[in-house]
Amino acid sequence: MDLIPAPRNAVPDGDGRRYAFGPRPALAVGPGAEGVARWLRRELGAATGWELPDAGSGARGDVRLTVDPERAGAGGPESYRLDIGEDGVELTGASAAGLFWGAQTLRQLLGPDAYRRAPLPGRTWSLPYAAVADAPRFEWRGMMLDIARHFLPKDGVLRYIDLLVAHKLNVLHLHLTDDQGWRIEIKRYPRLTETGAWRARSRWGHRASPLWNETPHGGFLSQDDVREIVAYAAERHVRVVPEIDVPGHSQAAIAAHPELGNTDVVDTAALEVWDDWGISENVLAPTEGVLRFYEGVFEELLELFPAEVSPFVHVGGDECPKAQWKASPAAQERIAELGVDGEDGLQSWFIRHFDRWLAERGRRLVGWDEILEGGAGAGARAAGSGDEVSAVGLGKGAVVSSWRGYAGGVAAAEAGHDVVMCPEQQVYLDHRQADGPDEPMPIGYVRTLEDVYRFEPVPPKLSPEAAAHVLGAQANVWTEVMENQSRVDYQVFPRLAAFAEVVWSTLPEPESRDRAGFETRMATHYARLDALGVEYRPPGGPLPWQRRPGVLGRPIEGEPPIV
Repeated sequence: MDLIPAPRNAVPDGDGRRYAFGPRPALAVGPGAEGVARWLRRELGAATGWELPDAGSGARGDVRLTVDPERAGAGGPESYRLDIGEDGVELTGASAAGLFWGAQTLRQLLGPDAYRRAPLPGRTWSLPYAAVADAPRFEWRGMMLDIARHFLPKDGVLRYIDLLVAHKLNVLHLHLTDDQGWRIEIKRYPRLTETGAWRARSRWGHRASPLWNETPHGGFLSQDDVREIVAYAAERHVRVVPEIDVPGHSQAAIAAHPELGNTDVVDTAALEVWDDWGISENVLAPTEGVLRFYEGVFEELLELFPAEVSPFVHVGGDECPKAQWKASPAAQERIAELGVDGEDGLQSWFIRHFDRWLAERGRRLVGWDEILEGGAGAGARAAGSGDEVSAVGLGKGAVVSSWRGYAGGVAAAEAGHDVVMCPEQQVYLDHRQADGPDEPMPIGYVRTLEDVYRFEPVPPKLSPEAAAHVLGAQANVWTEVMENQSRVDYQVFPRLAAFAEVVWSTLPEPESRDRAGFETRMATHYARLDALGVEYRPPGGPLPWQRRPGVLGRPIEGEPPIV
């Protein structure tokens, strides 16, 4: 049936029979299924021309939507069952979310034209007789989208929510701030977007490239834009996880508010939003004033991302250079005052502060795997705090995004922390898809569609107790060399389809996976992506307009390979 991701159990009718829809099919909508019915009427209605009216009292309906945990199966709250036979379609979810994922399977079975925005002339619709029982392997099935390096406006973010949904992914991690731009409106600090959302130019290619795009770049999401994104995602059972980076990756914030930087060693008033890639040396100063400033940022953030739909808040915590703190008398005095272990302990002090602050407000901190560093020495606990902390000094609710390979995730899980696996070596979709000269601005490791399909989120070395802490995985999309939506599409697809199958489906060990079968199913899935307008990388390599000749990537000639 060419379904992606592959369901746990799908039994097609051996005789090839199909249920043919008439011109005016009707829906029978049970309690709790109203949201899925609205989605079907909007999305399938656009592609088919159907109005999908209510079947009416006593009528059976061509498609029957039911929320019933007992009838959906034993696969957890996101499970569903889809039965197609001579009397139409019976779709049952263990919850509204499970029902919604079942609706994605229904849409796939209708064929690629079910993804169009208007009906094609003369098109008729039918479904194969089949029984599908399905449920996801992981609860966290996500993608991180960096809109800080290159801004993707609201409509682009909404579009990516729909693309995640089409692949049964349920987490959108939005990277909102970095050295190169601040992308979310904070009303009490308007300069964060007046100044911090704009840079004068951008490096064209990897940071070793001598080329520049001299067009100013910027933009930000208004608070109402964010509310719309969160509501749009919630209606589609997608959780949005916002990321505000501290204490590194903060030059855009310091350019807007020079008092946030290490003013005793740097003329922060002269700083601008960074126009280059890499890791800026300009980091936040370790002062109470900086903490209060960011508490104000997070207070507005929590209002925009309500706990019931977005319980997680990402604070970054990665790649924080220490040179300014080493040189700063004020920072050194702060280290002595706090009793932390040098500059690494100072970085941990930032993270632990916001770990406690968020926990007190019913939220869970998420951070890159550097948040495990710095030890649990003096200053790890707040004065008078009775919160339980792990061996690394973080509250038990803190979640680790393991990006520098598996090691951080293994350490976090063994310490009792929940983990999201996103190792750079496997699921960074900004990395090149092939090693040919035509790849646009090649970056990092070669990771083909087949490589991503071999990704395994749970390392075999984990004990069963620790493995239970792996919430799932996400693919990360950093946009330094993705200047627009077309470039993002090229890097993300088709590899996101392979990733989606890894985190949804129950697959054998990587070396035993049916890669040939997956690629056969992808032949149909490419037609779905075409109908959705996705500018994916074709299997044969980039099309002429997808190349970027003469622009340096990484590694470059003479540079040692990445290992």
